[in-house]
Amino acid sequence: MPGAGDRPFREIDLGAGRSVRLYREDSIAGLERRVGRARASVVVTSPPYNLGVRYRSYADDRPRAEYLAWTGEFGAAVARVLAPGGSFFLNVGSPPRDPRLAWDVVRAAGRPFVLQNVIHWVKSIAIDRAAAGEAAGLDRDLALGHYKPLRSARYLHGAHEYVFHLTRSGHVPLDRLAIGVAYQDKSNVGRWRRPGIDRRCRGNTWFLPYPTIQARARDRPHPATFPPELPEWCVRLHGVARTRLVVDPFVGIGSSAVAAARLGRSFVGFDVDAEYLRVAAERVAAELERLRSARDSAPATGVGA
Repeated sequence: MPGAGDRPFREIDLGAGRSVRLYREDSIAGLERRVGRARASVVVTSPPYNLGVRYRSYADDRPRAEYLAWTGEFGAAVARVLAPGGSFFLNVGSPPRDPRLAWDVVRAAGRPFVLQNVIHWVKSIAIDRAAAGEAAGLDRDLALGHYKPLRSARYLHGAHEYVFHLTRSGHVPLDRLAIGVAYQDKSNVGRWRRPGIDRRCRGNTWFLPYPTIQARARDRPHPATFPPELPEWCVRLHGVARTRLVVDPFVGIGSSAVAAARLGRSFVGFDVDAEYLRVAAERVAAELERLRSARDSAPATGVGA
């Protein structure tokens, strides 16, 4: 397979000795060879869900037992490359007709790990004006985020997915305030353990809608992906300063690679489809250009003449 030799399919320099490396090969076979044992600080990924999604180069319709056995192999491969104090963030969704799927996947993939946190990635939410309270200043009820209609008399619209935070020990410290939020009631600032800090833990519900797109084939040419902010928050929660290498075994069109580039962390990603990897490389390059433009346009600081 092209890209399965010593050289990555694409390698993008981030400076300071860091890079984004994208490999066109099966991650179960390639993880240990490309990453090395116990070298990954953060693994963040979303594997295929076995729902018959029309990927370009992968058959997403295996028998359930075969799929879960494969998921166990993938989890074991991640366990070999994750550092002792590392974090494995596994994003899995369940269709309304099969709500146990995500839990079956984490049981299979998570056997070598401890389930330290369960995060709910909320993709759409309805907020009643009355429930938000007067401080929110709403003049109407809100319906926010990505909504995909569901025709059913039995099931509710699926508005969230899981992000399972798996670690070797269950005792990995987190930088909770790195993705924290300000107190809405400012009287709480001096009430809790960190007086004077107007920031609290966000908790395990993360509202992150998809950005609006004009043309799916151009703007999101992959049938199943997450916004870059999701892996970015995962790395920030683990702790950017403690993160040397981010790995995504199912990188797709590169949202996790974009997040790593944004944070200036080295990255290794895998996919079996060359077109997805090409798009991933383009997105990383575009993110680096955006960061350069932002730095160039930032006002100068310091003491004036």
